[in-house]
Parts: sequence; C-alpha cells; structure tokens
Amino acid sequence: MRNAFVRELLQRAETDPRIVVITPDLGFSVWEPFRDRFPDRLLNAGIAEQNAVGMAAGLALSGHVAYVYSIIPFVTMRAYEQVRIDAAYMNAPVRLIGVGAGFAYGGQGPTHHGLEDVSLMRSLPNMTVCCPGDDIEARELTQASFEHPGPMYIRLGKSGEPRVHDAATRLALGEAIELISGAQAVVFASGTALARAKDWVLRLREEARPIEAALVSVPTVKPFPEDVVLRYAKRGMPIITVEEHSVIGGLGSAAAEVLAESGAAAVLRRFGLPDAFCREVGSHSYLLERSGFHYDRFHQMMRGVCDGL
Repeated sequence: MRNAFVRELLQRAETDPRIVVITPDLGFSVWEPFRDRFPDRLLNAGIAEQNAVGMAAGLALSGHVAYVYSIIPFVTMRAYEQVRIDAAYMNAPVRLIGVGAGFAYGGQGPTHHGLEDVSLMRSLPNMTVCCPGDDIEARELTQASFEHPGPMYIRLGKSGEPRVHDAATRLALGEAIELISGAQAVVFASGTALARAKDWVLRLREEARPIEAALVSVPTVKPFPEDVVLRYAKRGMPIITVEEHSVIGGLGSAAAEVLAESGAAAVLRRFGLPDAFCREVGSHSYLLERSGFHYDRFHQMMRGVCDGL
C-alpha cells in the first residue's frame, strides 16, 4: 500500500510541479527516490507534526498540493488543532498520509496504535477520509488526490498487505466495490481489514452450514456510499461492517448513521476493535488475536445474525 502511494506520487511529480511532501523526520528508506529526484520538494520538518501541517497548509494555499507523511497518531492526533483549522477550516488541498493502521506498529505500544483516527477525521467538515484496502485502492485514491480540491486523509497499512483487486480495477472517491456476491448477508470492509474479510467470507462458504455472504469494499469512508448500503438494506440483508479501527466512529458508525436516518429496517453488526486501550505490546497479528479480531469471533457473529432471521 505504502509503496503504491509513493510510486504514484513520484510519477505524478515528474509532470506536476505543485506536488510537495513534508515529513516530520520519518520515511527513511521510503522517500529517498523522491528526495533524489526532487530535493527541493521534500521537506523535513523535524519531530514537529504541528509545524508540518501548518507548513503544508501554507504551501497548499499558495498553489501547491501538499502531502504530510507520518505515523497515524502523530499526523492525526498530535497535530489535530492544525489539521482542523489550517487544513479543514481553510478547505486547503492538504493530504494527510497516515501510516500504520490499527495495530501495525504493535511493537511500539499504545502510543503508536491507530485506532481512533477515522473517527477524528470523519468529524471534520470538508475532510475526505480514505481507507484503501490494498495497493490497487491505494493507487486509485492517490491518483484522485492530485485534483481533489479540499483536504484528504489517506490511511495506509505499514507494508506488505495482500492484493485483493485485479490490477485493472478503477475507483473513484465515494465509490464502493462488490468483490463477492451473496444473498444471505453482506459484509462491508475497509482498509487493512479488507483482505481478512475476504478470506473470512470465503471460509464461511466452507462451513458445514455455509453462509453465502456478499463482500463489499469501502475505500472511502467519507463521503460514504450511502446508496450502496441502502440498496442491500432494502433487500433485507443483514449488514456487517469489518474494520481495523475502534467500533466507535468509523465504518460501522457511518453505516449505522445512514440506516438510522433512512428508517431502514436492517440488522447491523459492527466488527472492529473494542472501545479500550490495548496495553499489551506485541506483533500485529498477536494484538489482533488478543483483541478478538479473528475468524472464530467473526463466524460466531455471522452465525448469530443469519440464524436469527
């Protein structure tokens, strides 16, 4: 995911002098090709995320398209006031690139976990919130960022996420993509949870009592694909959201808001990370398992929903 983003940005920068990257002293082994090709367009702000966002906003208001790259808690939470006022309030073309969704930086402890960021970014007026699920979605959303007029948050994994889409897939902001069709239930998944959700949906079909669930990818959480959710709701299908984020404020909350305000009589279940700090330190997979983000719990939820109808 991260490599796809950098590759697209480097390619665009060859013909678009507006592109500028700001890093708060991060991205070593990532940004060297960009630095070597465009040394005057990669700025290291030092360990000062608030300054980095302020610099990006100033450049954006001066005609540039500015990308701020850092680990998720630092670029979204440490600099939240600057993101809110300098980028969102000014409706400036600042792109916040958050790396390390969920527990990707599990070994560094709770200070580096990205569990509440989508909720924070969704609540900001003018902010577009993107959660690509593989390198193809990252490629498409990065391309969309070149001409989008307002601020954007793009939430990336750390590296090595499996590809879910065909390379020919095309995607626009606010669009959802059905990956697997099914009639019993529908799973909406976003970000780094997408590949796991696909694997889980396929495993459901291999159970002794199989569940034929559809799978829909939601790469843009804001604007949210309301019409797609309502289309499944009108078919009477239970809706399950899957995200590597707190169950509060992210994909599941966005779906709940749409269903509640439309009056749709649909069953909704949110599958994500609990509303709690994870005080353990360990690998990405270990922390997901300890937090209940695994197939057994997902299967139990799906079975309860489908058997209850």
